[in-house]
Amino acid sequence: MNTRRNLLLAAVAAAISLSAYAKDPKEIVIGTSSGPYADQIKFGIKPILEKQGYKVKLVEFNDYIQPNYALAEGSLDANVFQHIVYLTKFSTDHKLALSELIKIPTAPIALYSQKHKTLNDVKEGTTIALPNDPTNQARALVLLDQLGWIKLREKTDPLKASEKDVASNIKKIKLLPLEAAQLPRSLQDADYAFVNGNYALASGLKLKDALITEKISPSYANLVAVRTADKDKQFAKDIAAAYRSREFLAVTNKYFADYAKTDYQLALEK
Repeated sequence: MNTRRNLLLAAVAAAISLSAYAKDPKEIVIGTSSGPYADQIKFGIKPILEKQGYKVKLVEFNDYIQPNYALAEGSLDANVFQHIVYLTKFSTDHKLALSELIKIPTAPIALYSQKHKTLNDVKEGTTIALPNDPTNQARALVLLDQLGWIKLREKTDPLKASEKDVASNIKKIKLLPLEAAQLPRSLQDADYAFVNGNYALASGLKLKDALITEKISPSYANLVAVRTADKDKQFAKDIAAAYRSREFLAVTNKYFADYAKTDYQLALEK
């Protein structure tokens, strides 16, 4: 009994300590996926915030699940890895009070291959790996429809398309849904693979080597998420201002030139 009580007390103490750490107004903990979005923060956002007196800590994740839980529970102050479609569905399904703070330059989802140099090699039995999470799978299916490899049902919502909406498999391809982080590795076996931009770049793929790239809509532009209660706090405003700055635009142009820029960045370039 004493052991159980001690463990409980230790957990409570850790939670209190974690909560206090997360609320420190001069120490910002940001969760992100390994790769380009972490690099955006390291090269562009962190130096700007540190000049203002903040201490910035990055925590990198290898999945799309834990960053939102960590943000909601207070171990993160912000996270950077997802788009509004995913954030809305995840926070609604799991009853988390999370909100978009600002959209950021985004690497698009694209189709890659290590076995084929063109899209003309598709034939019956061709294997296509694609994300298994609903929102990113919809993006891949819409692109397959645009290629003419499949036909989605009429009036299918492009933001919610699933394998159930495939009315006709025109090219008789084989779809292989996988966890997004595993898609770069699937190129060793699959004929083609849709890979999210962050995982593509983290694995050494180059955006310019993609065989087809989506044109990113605002719905799929990545964003900074914060707890809804923190959206108007000063640290959140300072994060947003860092992304909107000319300093970060310069970093984007230098290191992330193939990314889809945000409206506020395009306005700065006019």
